[in-house]
Amino acid sequence: MSKPIVATASLAGCFGCHMSILDIDDRILQLIELVEFNKSPINDIKTFTKQCDIGIIEGGCCNTENIHVLKDFRKNCKILISLGECAIMGGLPAMRNGIPVKECLEEAYLDGPTVGQNTERIMPNDPELPIILDKVYPLHEIVKIDYYLPGCAPRADLIWNAVVALVTGDEMKLPYELIKFD
Repeated sequence: MSKPIVATASLAGCFGCHMSILDIDDRILQLIELVEFNKSPINDIKTFTKQCDIGIIEGGCCNTENIHVLKDFRKNCKILISLGECAIMGGLPAMRNGIPVKECLEEAYLDGPTVGQNTERIMPNDPELPIILDKVYPLHEIVKIDYYLPGCAPRADLIWNAVVALVTGDEMKLPYELIKFD
């Protein structure tokens, strides 16, 4: 019998949710017995090599590359999980949402206090750079999301319980203690 296939990705965020995946500690060995990883920073596979049962994505969408990656995950994964506050609500990257993109770029590259070396006032404009979106979008505003695991970053036990339940077909046991933030 083949193992369920899991893929993961990080979009606009801090990679903290992937650190929580690794924080399941020695249970990662049990997880490897239960699933096969495909397209993930965990195994450094950069492209999908087959259809996946579960896709886990952290981070929001702040540029065209993020949108492309997210749509590719939706196309290649039967179940898609938004992992963490950036994926669910935009998180810290979305703090720029009330500021026009032009102002953000000018502050970052022209007028900010640490820009001293850019005396020619050059803005990055390489055609290979992804285009920055008007705001940071939570994943569900771009594609259908099947499950949401909250937190910044979600607790390792929350991720463990959810993934194990999905791959074994058991009921998801997510007690209040795993999702509370008070």
